[in-house]
Amino acid sequence: MTEPPPLPEATPTAGKFVTGSTLRHVLNMTAAGSVGLIAIFAVDLLNLFYISLLGQKELAAALGYAGTLLFFVLSLGIGLSIAVSALTSRALGRGDRAAAQRLAGASMVWMVASMALAAAVTYPFLPALLRVLGATGMTAELALRFTHIVLPSAPLLGAGICMGALLRALGDGRRAMYVTLGAGAATAVLDPLLIFGLGWGLDGAAVATFLARFVMVGMGAYGLLRVHKLLVWPDQATLQQTFRPFFAIGLPSVLTQIANPVGNAFVTTAIAPFGDDAVAGWAVVGRIIPVAFAALFALSASVGPILGQNLGAQRHDRLRSTMRDSLKVVVVYVLVTWLLLALFSGLIADAFGAAGQGRELIVFFCVFVAGSFVFNGAVFVANAAFNNLGFVLYSTVLNWGRATLGVVPFIWLGGHFYGAKGVLVGYSLGVVLFGVVGVWGCFKVLAQLERRAAQATA
Repeated sequence: MTEPPPLPEATPTAGKFVTGSTLRHVLNMTAAGSVGLIAIFAVDLLNLFYISLLGQKELAAALGYAGTLLFFVLSLGIGLSIAVSALTSRALGRGDRAAAQRLAGASMVWMVASMALAAAVTYPFLPALLRVLGATGMTAELALRFTHIVLPSAPLLGAGICMGALLRALGDGRRAMYVTLGAGAATAVLDPLLIFGLGWGLDGAAVATFLARFVMVGMGAYGLLRVHKLLVWPDQATLQQTFRPFFAIGLPSVLTQIANPVGNAFVTTAIAPFGDDAVAGWAVVGRIIPVAFAALFALSASVGPILGQNLGAQRHDRLRSTMRDSLKVVVVYVLVTWLLLALFSGLIADAFGAAGQGRELIVFFCVFVAGSFVFNGAVFVANAAFNNLGFVLYSTVLNWGRATLGVVPFIWLGGHFYGAKGVLVGYSLGVVLFGVVGVWGCFKVLAQLERRAAQATA
């Protein structure tokens, strides 16, 4: 294999990821993204902690059901943000900043419109959706109240997610971090004030979440408008030209992302027959996962712009090294996190006042199940590669296979023979095969792209 031709000296419009160590880029972007995500997820975990202090187990279970529904809307925003990042980072990698500005503005319009439409369509069906998940009685009423307050803020959430994706596409991981960090800080201040200070309880947690999304948008707007001047209002022609490429990447990416909450919904439904204690324990686990493994979620978002810029610059050697470096980060991070969770499993369960079966589930996850996230991380990295290299349907198939074939039979068998713990074991075992297949497929795609480039050159 011949060495790629040397790149010309970087210009102010060139992507920052087309030169320098790919491992350094992966670590820097992941670290910045992790801080912001940990802030959001830690505050979400703090929400559950505050609610648990009110001493009503239905409240914690209600938060679990509501979180499962709202995760679908979040997944829509994350899926569309992949299109935002992929299109803009490729333009920046080619050195075409004017095209990047047009794409950024049009992407914002399509993102906000999509999130508003999703919220409007979902709102009337919330009671039915909660029943499908297994919520009943007071727990269902509380979950419905929480979701009714938070769901209308979906357009704000979409705008914030889009701005964070654009900042990452620019390579400004620090300001992308500020978008989520600002929202997390606002929620951390508002939560105790509204839950305890005003006595609003669960409603206070919902209002705090809504208000924090205004902060999220404000932080992103400052970085894009004042600092980088990337975001410009698109004209009608730009919107029309962007519609097809945006949704060609965005819709399959949304299907990919929705697979995750579908898998979680299957788990919630499988655990529901074991009672509110078990559902409350799963709700805690569901909030431990994003906090403990925030770097994996950040990695999947951070790798995309690195791959996009280098694809735009036709640096196939750097595409391959980025994937290898990302997988190394996954393995080391998960092993260290698993050890810490196992050591402090009892303290974590006690912090949430968990008892009985709920406590057992939390400890069991920390000690035995958390290690399976090595393979989850591999799936995240493979998805990022497929989405940003032009093989979006591969990502969709991989994630839906994981969320259905990799979840349903395993959690059914586990629940049937070993109860609620068996459900968690099934949830972890299914990902092993799909993690291995995802990594194999990813390197096959890289080889295919190299062959195409060689043929085009010839």
